[in-house]
Amino acid sequence: MDRLSRRLKTAEQALNTLVKVLVERKTEIVRDAAIQRFEYTFEAVWKAGQLFLREREGLQAASPKAAIRACGEVELLNEDQVSAALQMADDRNLTVHTYNEDLAEALYGRLPGHARLLGEWLQVMIGPKPWDSGGN
Repeated sequence: MDRLSRRLKTAEQALNTLVKVLVERKTEIVRDAAIQRFEYTFEAVWKAGQLFLREREGLQAASPKAAIRACGEVELLNEDQVSAALQMADDRNLTVHTYNEDLAEALYGRLPGHARLLGEWLQVMIGPKPWDSGGN
């Protein structure tokens, strides 16, 4: 398995942990766990995007926002997804402040949308499965 495939698999595993916690009954501990899982899932997905851009597109992106913008330029993300992903990057930067209850609640409320977007971003990098015949 090549480096990009490993990075994509790691990101997919991280996303699965986030999705799994988001279906749990919300408690303070579940909320905090979900925020932590979002944090590491975002890191795994943007770093997969960074490597994808370097290996498949010949582009360098040194930061999450640069990777998001570059993914938009090569049409891995559409304009709306780029905008939402940039907001998601801002939310990732706020995760260190979740001792603030209001902020933690607001972040938690945005996690389902973030998880959906991370999944879409990841899926376009992974591509169709060999057995997926495009709906035939």
